[in-house]
Amino acid sequence: MVSSRKRNLPYLIVLGAQVRGRKLSSSLYRRIERARLYLTGNPETVVIVSGGQGKGEEVTEAFAMRQYLLEHGIEEKRIFMEGCSTTTEENLKFSAEYISDLKIPVGIVTNNFHMYRACCYAKRLGYQNPESVPAGCPPVFFINYMVREFFALAKMMLMGTGFF
Repeated sequence: MVSSRKRNLPYLIVLGAQVRGRKLSSSLYRRIERARLYLTGNPETVVIVSGGQGKGEEVTEAFAMRQYLLEHGIEEKRIFMEGCSTTTEENLKFSAEYISDLKIPVGIVTNNFHMYRACCYAKRLGYQNPESVPAGCPPVFFINYMVREFFALAKMMLMGTGFF
């Protein structure tokens, strides 16, 4: 679960975050832009954009991310859409259906504050080599997000899902 400097990971999974109408939220923009930068430098990597449609969203999070990547020059054949998930766990569970072998390294793109929990879910779901590809967050919100993650991790532990 170390920040990936690996080149040409076979797959990236970009975890969804809120879309406002059709507009990317700050968190989602940071995630998809981080993925775009990685994909631009690693032309063999395929991406799975993952996220369903919630309240106030005109399109799925996956669709909004796909559109962003297409508009920024990423080839359509390199983009898979998983548009049913509503949680981090579902993002990773449903995205696994696009991956040929969970033993291979798979990059996970999410915000830095969310990376540990995302990788915990990945390991629990059978991903044997999750690689962190972290996106940032506005520094002014970092403490707030970390407090939220603390409680989410506590909930994971209390629910018996563990950290690994």
